[in-house]
Amino acid sequence: MNKTRSLLQAGVLGLSLLATSVMAAVSADEAAKLGSTLTPMGAEKAGNADGSIGPWEPLSKTAGSVDGKGFLSDPYGSEKPLFTITAQNAEQYKDKLSPGQLAMLKRYPDTFKIPVFKTHRGSTAPADVFAAIKANATKATLVEGGNGLNDFRTAVPFPIPKSGLEVIWNHITRYRGGSVSRLVTQATPQQNGSFNPVYFSDQFVFRDKMKDYDPNNPGNILFYFKQEVTAPARLAGTVLLVHETLDQVKEPRKAWIYNAGQRRVRQAPQVSYDGPGTAADGLRTSDNLDMFNGAPDRYDWKLEGKKELYIASNAFKLDDPKLKYTDIIKAGHINQDLTRYELRRVWHVVATLKPGQRHIYAKRDFYIDEDTWQAAVIDQYDGRGQLWRVSEAHAQPYYNVEVPWYTLETIYDLQSGRYLALGMKNEEKRAYDFGFSASKADFQPAALRQSGIR
Repeated sequence: MNKTRSLLQAGVLGLSLLATSVMAAVSADEAAKLGSTLTPMGAEKAGNADGSIGPWEPLSKTAGSVDGKGFLSDPYGSEKPLFTITAQNAEQYKDKLSPGQLAMLKRYPDTFKIPVFKTHRGSTAPADVFAAIKANATKATLVEGGNGLNDFRTAVPFPIPKSGLEVIWNHITRYRGGSVSRLVTQATPQQNGSFNPVYFSDQFVFRDKMKDYDPNNPGNILFYFKQEVTAPARLAGTVLLVHETLDQVKEPRKAWIYNAGQRRVRQAPQVSYDGPGTAADGLRTSDNLDMFNGAPDRYDWKLEGKKELYIASNAFKLDDPKLKYTDIIKAGHINQDLTRYELRRVWHVVATLKPGQRHIYAKRDFYIDEDTWQAAVIDQYDGRGQLWRVSEAHAQPYYNVEVPWYTLETIYDLQSGRYLALGMKNEEKRAYDFGFSASKADFQPAALRQSGIR
């Protein structure tokens, strides 16, 4: 009996230690790798063995010029592709492509291609952000169940992740400048490429960038988001407001919509999970925005490890203000002649829908760039296990303000032959305005009536 009790006690202790190791932050010795063998963001500083991925070499703020509207020149604009992957030679490169990328090459064999350029790992962030990330490494933990964070500051709670869920939280909380005001355009083309653009005016502010933020009482809000549709006329004046919470199971995301036609504000609980995306023609779920956002509680997250993948990077050409939206939007997919892919190391995380939970995507394969924690590719499967939608993010470093973010997000529906492209700003009067200043009062439901009146 005593022997049995001892074994049971040992087992309980072992489980307790295991649970503690899952929830605990990394040791100070391990965190010391940040800034030495690892970048301050947690990526491997060195390149790969054969040199096809180079070392991390952050761009300076003066790496290129900035025009009067805030658009950046391309510091790599003179480079030519090393080679181009097509449907005809895809087999040669399949170990460095996602199933979704291979499916796109197969579905559009005459037009979809992947031009591969030399790898330049230039993304960086300000020194105070790196300091916060290093502090997170030894302090930040997941709440019970993994659906929120404790002792989290600014960005990236787990620069040295031990689980798939930690990688996903790094994407959700990654550094995006702290705050931004932007004008962006969305297109949902028909199969022949014709489209009617939808124009948005967005404001996005993380909690610690609010004028009235109290670091001693941070609360459960992660960031505030407000989006107004400015055109076409039938949608103009509609405003979405979101209070994004850190623990969305304990305190679900709060969302409101101002309807310009009715001139009233109402709560919008459908703005989460697989609720329909704004003016997306059924091609985007709410949690497809920013590649993935919101509560991760409906999925089990498995960390497959790192791998090398060709992902869309340094998308300065795609952001050129000389381009028209018709230059970018084509039948089946965006104009791949304007894209740039590079070989990068990515974290591969597989999300599988939990038993008893509901979502239109039964499985999602995430490929997340090690240098920025941005999701680069997500392959999404339906309930039958068939590959359904492929999301690709075309990223660029906004080097003048040390902010890594997206130029354009795409979601390709392999079944319907249609797609969504979100984030274009080429024809807008200004590029992103980082450092946008606001107070909590600007992001209350009462403020929607003022911002949405037309």
